[in-house]
Amino acid sequence: MKTLIIAEKPDMGRTIAAVIEPKAQNKRSYLEGERYIITWAIGHLVSLAEPDQYDPKYKRWNDADLPIIPDRFILWPNPKTREQLKTIGELAKRSDRLVNACDAGREGQLIFHLIRQYLKMSQPTQRLWISDLTPETIRRGFDSLRSDQEYDPLTRAARARSEADWLVGMNASRAFTIRHKTLLSVGRVQTPVLALLYDRHKEITAFDSETYFVVQASFSQEDITYKGLWQGDRITSKEKAEELAARVSGKPARILSYETNETKEYPFRLYDLTLLQREANGKYGYPAKKTLDIAQALYEKHKVITYPRTSSNYVTEENIPVMGKVLQMLEQTPYGPLAQGADRSRVHKGNKAVCNPAKVEDHHAILPTPKRPGTLSTEEQNIYDLIVRRFLSHYYPPALYNNHEVLTEVEKELFKTRAKQQLDPGWRVVLANDEVSAAKEKSRKKKPEEQTDEKEDELLLTDRPFEVNKDGAVHCVEAAALEKATKPPKPYTEGTLLKAMESAGKSIEDEELRDAMKQIGLGTPATRAATIERLKYVGYIVTAGKRLDITTKGCAAIELIRGAGVELLASPEMTGRWEQRLHQISKGEASDELFMQKVKEFAQMIVGKVRHQPQAAPSLFGDSQQSKRGGKGKGRGSKPYAAGEKPAAEQGGKKSASTVSKQPATKKAKPIKEETSSPAVIGDCPRPGCGGQLVEGKRGYGCLRFREGCSFVIWKQQQGRSVTAAMAKQLAAKGETRKITNRAGSDTAVSGKWVLADSSTGALEFVNA
Repeated sequence: MKTLIIAEKPDMGRTIAAVIEPKAQNKRSYLEGERYIITWAIGHLVSLAEPDQYDPKYKRWNDADLPIIPDRFILWPNPKTREQLKTIGELAKRSDRLVNACDAGREGQLIFHLIRQYLKMSQPTQRLWISDLTPETIRRGFDSLRSDQEYDPLTRAARARSEADWLVGMNASRAFTIRHKTLLSVGRVQTPVLALLYDRHKEITAFDSETYFVVQASFSQEDITYKGLWQGDRITSKEKAEELAARVSGKPARILSYETNETKEYPFRLYDLTLLQREANGKYGYPAKKTLDIAQALYEKHKVITYPRTSSNYVTEENIPVMGKVLQMLEQTPYGPLAQGADRSRVHKGNKAVCNPAKVEDHHAILPTPKRPGTLSTEEQNIYDLIVRRFLSHYYPPALYNNHEVLTEVEKELFKTRAKQQLDPGWRVVLANDEVSAAKEKSRKKKPEEQTDEKEDELLLTDRPFEVNKDGAVHCVEAAALEKATKPPKPYTEGTLLKAMESAGKSIEDEELRDAMKQIGLGTPATRAATIERLKYVGYIVTAGKRLDITTKGCAAIELIRGAGVELLASPEMTGRWEQRLHQISKGEASDELFMQKVKEFAQMIVGKVRHQPQAAPSLFGDSQQSKRGGKGKGRGSKPYAAGEKPAAEQGGKKSASTVSKQPATKKAKPIKEETSSPAVIGDCPRPGCGGQLVEGKRGYGCLRFREGCSFVIWKQQQGRSVTAAMAKQLAAKGETRKITNRAGSDTAVSGKWVLADSSTGALEFVNA
């Protein structure tokens, strides 16, 4: 008998096999050697069953059937990967030991144990827990395998998270959908994230801009000139500002005070996933999901970075020697000059800015591995470059600055000058040229939380000497009144939304919960990108360049949820309490059974509250007919509000993909009208188990079996680009189009192809070539 190793994905399985069974025979869906059989999942091979798999009556969404609370959760195989699941079952019969080699985290634990439970595999099991896929790490991981039973608390937490999300998402989404006769998606993480976008939208639309004036004066002293801003209460009168400027212009002045102080700026934190996604969005405009996919490829396929789905910005003592090997490898790459100039003594176990084991949970910060990169795509190189430069920055000294503050008086009026002079760039030498420029611009501005409308204070950033003579004569060369206007909060981008999700607990009053949320936020690093994609998919938000706009349907969702008396669904407090309790369960400090009992009671409460809510008018959801077909992203009941337009009402929230996959049916619901003529069939519906056919409609290519619950649609308008019938036919048949040259909005033409990202929904992704 042999040991069966189950990895999470094929690339991971093959990498492991190459290390522990290099002569293993390739059997396509597994590799077999003398001691080990190595196979893999392909993501979730098994998941929680849909309601109609408990009882066919649940195919129709009826209020009388709610809440749906199974006595025991049923597992259901993914039809698309059923053969791989069957293969694992057959291999298990030839094995007397199992190794769980799925991703080292809560989700990887769940993937393995759902497979194990469904196939009834009872063999003794060990756990491989590693953070990168280099040969050295894999060997070390197999030398220190631990019993999977030691991870039982993590397994219980993973199951509880999955089942709790099912209960809330399934019941809340059905309750709101049935009540308001529009397909509405609700869930634990998605809904409070949507609430962040809604509240920001309300702030922007309610904002009244105010015009005010600042007076800026230019001063000269011998061969030095500098500018200062008038210090005083805000001026709202143009005449008053111009009078002040005229009064000081051309007049003698004197320096009241001149202070300097030297400061150090240390390297930014090593990357966790969310920070990497935020910076990639800011620099390259990459959506969070795209950055995650690229990072995952760098980890799994190229093996040049460590495990990316981490929430830590620090490393442990064990990582320090490996980091030294990475530095040595980088000397032989285009990063050679920077690696050779690095000071190895700066990274050590006593440097708490880098090595802080107390702040490392399951995985350390994202690092390059000692493996020299081969050929990377442009996008892969961009993300790798960010990670490498951040890594190298910690081997350099802090940047040194001299901060100057000058108070100049002229005609009894006070002007302030601030200058930041760079003395030594320190670690900033590792930044790319464009990053240096961006950093300078960023440092001129205050952080958003520091900005006020009360005072305007410009900062001069320079690498040239700046110095004035406190006792020397000064002359006000000229002064001018500058018109300004207060600005509303900025709309969210994916980068700023990720940051808001991370710090969503700041407004929570409960001190203990607020402290817990500091470490948790909304969602996890591994799920935040999927949450944003989900909001797009259900038609609650749309993208406009980098900006994220909430739609009429998205606004209605939040207003209905709050109006139903279940506002906890739209608050970070609920998900904060959940994650706090799930963390305790994963550490063996809390009961998963008690947690699930509370979740069931909450699901019952939601259904009861929504049942008594007045039905919303169809006009609140934008395009009501499209809303009834479900939200698939851009275009479906998803008109964004224009500036100054007030929201009507819209609803939102997160739910599992399965939650919106069935068309609700109630006695009062009006049927969706079918086309009177027979539309041409494009091809077979790709949705697993459907068996229907795709036809062209006014806005998209949908399945004729939508009445039976198929929600598959390929929308004609995608990310500012058009999908033709010929492309839809290729997508249905092959899962991708041929290479095309396309144009998004007014942007330059780009080459690439459409890829069917989700065969159950019709969601597409444009992949640049």
